[in-house]
Amino acid sequence: MITETGKNRKTLSGNPEHLFRIIQSIPSKKAEPIKLWLAKVGYERIRETVDPEKSINRGRINWQRLGRSGKWIQQRMMGQEIRNKLTDYWKNNEIKERDEYAILTNLIHQEWTDLTVKDHKNLKKLKTENLRDHMTDAELVFTALAELSTRQIAETMVAKGLDENKIPAKKGGRIAKNARLELEQKTGKKVVSGDNFKFLAERKKLK
Repeated sequence: MITETGKNRKTLSGNPEHLFRIIQSIPSKKAEPIKLWLAKVGYERIRETVDPEKSINRGRINWQRLGRSGKWIQQRMMGQEIRNKLTDYWKNNEIKERDEYAILTNLIHQEWTDLTVKDHKNLKKLKTENLRDHMTDAELVFTALAELSTRQIAETMVAKGLDENKIPAKKGGRIAKNARLELEQKTGKKVVSGDNFKFLAERKKLK
C-alpha cells in the first residue's frame, strides 16, 4: 500500500469481517473482552430478526448518540421507508440490484439537486460516509419527495426494466426540483447544502 509519504510498503490488512475472525481465534485473555462483545452483538442481531422493531430502535438510539435531533431522526426514518418502497418496486420489476439501483438513484438525485450523488458527497466533504446521514432536514424532505414521486409514476406506468424506469426517475426527480426552486425563490436560501454533521459537531465543540 502507498504510505503517507508516497512510498509502497508491504502491508498486512483485512476487512472488518477478517479481523473479527482473527480476533476470535486468538487464545489470549486480552482478546476476551472483544470476543464477549462480538457474542453480545451477534445475540442482539438474532433477536432483531425475530423482532424487527428492535433494529429500528437501535438505529434511533445510534443517531441520538451522534447528536441528531428527534425531528431529523423522524425525517430520516420516514425517508428510509419511502426508499424501501421504491427499491421493493424496482426489485419486483426487473431492476438488478446494486448497479442498476445506483444508476436510477443517481438519476433521481441529479434531477432534483443538479448534482450527482458523488458530487453532492464531495460538496459535503464526505468519503465513505452515507450521504443521507449528513443531509439537512430540507435535503431529506426533497429526497423523499423525489423518490415517492418516482415510485408512484413508475406504478402508474407499470415500468419494467432499467430503460423504462429511467423515465419515472427523471420525472420524479423533476417534481422535487420544481418544488426546491420554488422554495428557494420564496426564501432566498439554497436547499442543497455543503453542511455535514461532522463539521457541525466540531463547531459546537469550539463554542
